[in-house]
Amino acid sequence: MSATILVADDDRAIRVVLSQALGQLGHNVRAASDASTLWQWVREGEGDVIITDVVMPDENALDLIPRIREHRPDLPIIVMSAQNTLVTAIRATERGAFEYLPKPFDLTNLVNAVERALAETKENGHQPLSADVQPATPPEALPLIGRSAAMQEIYRVIARLVNTDMTVLVHGESGTGKELVARALHDFGRRRDKPFVAVNMAAIPRELIESELFGHEKGAFTGAVNRGIGRFEQAAGGTLFLDEIGDMPLEAQTRLLRVLQSGEFSPVGGRQAIRADVRIVAATHRDLRQMIQQGAFREDLFYRLNVVPLRLPPLRQRPEDIADLARHFLALAQRDGLMPKTLDASAIERLKAYSWPGNVRELENLMRRIAVLYSESLIDRRIVAGALAEQEPGPMPRGNGGDETLGQAVERHLDLYFKAHPHGLPASGLYDRILREIERPLLALSLQATRGNQIRAADLLGLNRNTLRKKLRELDLHASRSGK
Repeated sequence: MSATILVADDDRAIRVVLSQALGQLGHNVRAASDASTLWQWVREGEGDVIITDVVMPDENALDLIPRIREHRPDLPIIVMSAQNTLVTAIRATERGAFEYLPKPFDLTNLVNAVERALAETKENGHQPLSADVQPATPPEALPLIGRSAAMQEIYRVIARLVNTDMTVLVHGESGTGKELVARALHDFGRRRDKPFVAVNMAAIPRELIESELFGHEKGAFTGAVNRGIGRFEQAAGGTLFLDEIGDMPLEAQTRLLRVLQSGEFSPVGGRQAIRADVRIVAATHRDLRQMIQQGAFREDLFYRLNVVPLRLPPLRQRPEDIADLARHFLALAQRDGLMPKTLDASAIERLKAYSWPGNVRELENLMRRIAVLYSESLIDRRIVAGALAEQEPGPMPRGNGGDETLGQAVERHLDLYFKAHPHGLPASGLYDRILREIERPLLALSLQATRGNQIRAADLLGLNRNTLRKKLRELDLHASRSGK
């Protein structure tokens, strides 16, 4: 299908490449280096599809798009940008762009986008999103950072979702930024003026989860001396982020499923239904499909939550983002009153060579530790290597004088347990029991190693400080300066 494609980009090489590629497909290409020429062509009725860069010498294309939409609402606009941020993707989508592609772009993807735009326009006309919504968060407060292809795809999905109420299930390892995704969906969406409420399923005692989520009436259970407002009511009109949804017990899963199906809930001990006017974003680091097979997670609830799955890549799979993230965290430390610091090339290479088992959270902790503990203004490979070595746990001693990893020690201990109980194993719950038995000494020894300093212990464990405090309260562990 031959068409006229209008290309606007101040980079001559890009104009030439696009003209040749689209011309070989039989399209007529008109290329300009500025926004004013593009606008003139649009007013004259030229073009079936627009391909435009964002930053041009005379005008930002994102400011031009609303005028084009008003003049020719059915003209598809494909936006390209080297400003590969979440804000750019959202602004392009909200102003009505048919597609957003980061630079450097994949030529095949761009050609495919042109063909899709032509096909959809021919079939039923282009119906872009409304252009009257402006992002609430400025670029300097970006919740997510990264130029990698994986993060660009995350940005594009978020941009399409911000002005919907679709339920999103965020998958990813601990420390990848799942709550930041939920925050972005809220802060840039139409519910941004309402509450954002986050609740961590793993941090709430099992017997209190239903009360925590749905609230309770006075006298509903021992200790309920007043009516309690649950998280669903607290988030009314806004967004409810259910973190670590895989840790929700089955009985609470059933209650949550009913709420998602009916759109209503009742407080514990109450009879009056309350409308659940919230946007649900859930997150997990667990394999929920495997949990379904094990009978630990409801399949029907999974499909209710997994309307739009979003998988965050671990940091080790996007090393090209490490330098930007590290500089960002050093800038945050400077904003908190610490001295400015710069990473040299050797430091960045050392950071990229590390595996980052704790993901972005571990990188943030490392940068803050360097900002606090090192006086040098220029951070090199030696400093990074030293800071990384300080956070690495040493090998665990064996009884025979050799070295044993943590995994080997646990395996040896479990082997003895199974051999000692060949016919008397518990009927169920062994997984949670083992985790509980490991968690208590792990936290106790971490506090002892850091002389009772909870901030350093949280860094060592790769936990949020509030999460550590909750776990200490649950396990009745008390931090002291002596670590006893």
